[in-house]
Amino acid sequence: MTDKKIQVLFVDDEENNLFSFKAVFRLKFIVFTAISADSALKILDEHPDIHVVITDQRMPEITGVEFLQILVDKHPNPVRVMLTGYANLGDTIDAVNKGKIFHYLNKPWKEEELESTILRAYEKYISEVETKIRAERTEMAERTADQMEFLLRQKLLS
Repeated sequence: MTDKKIQVLFVDDEENNLFSFKAVFRLKFIVFTAISADSALKILDEHPDIHVVITDQRMPEITGVEFLQILVDKHPNPVRVMLTGYANLGDTIDAVNKGKIFHYLNKPWKEEELESTILRAYEKYISEVETKIRAERTEMAERTADQMEFLLRQKLLS
């Protein structure tokens, strides 16, 4: 991993949870908090390099799963984590299948478990970035090889 601080966005409609999260993790990570999905999306628009997004499931405007579905399309890079006090099988399945979550945690959260989840989510983020870079380099190398082959064929034919 790099020396760069991990950037985490925590989304919850309960202000006390936002304060608690920030108080606990502000020295370890760069912490952004949002009280709604709309404000979270604005933060992501302004800070597209956020690594991990943690969201509550039960929020007034939209559910955490609905918010994560928007992220999959609009901001696919951050690794997504669901944190909820109202776990049920349907929400869990939706979070995995529709929200493409990395991990599902129950409230109240344990600091060590949540920190460990954030660190593992960041490792996944870095791994996915490295995979994309390798894929781009491979594609570029293949195009270069195709161009060279074309030039060699032209030279041989002339």
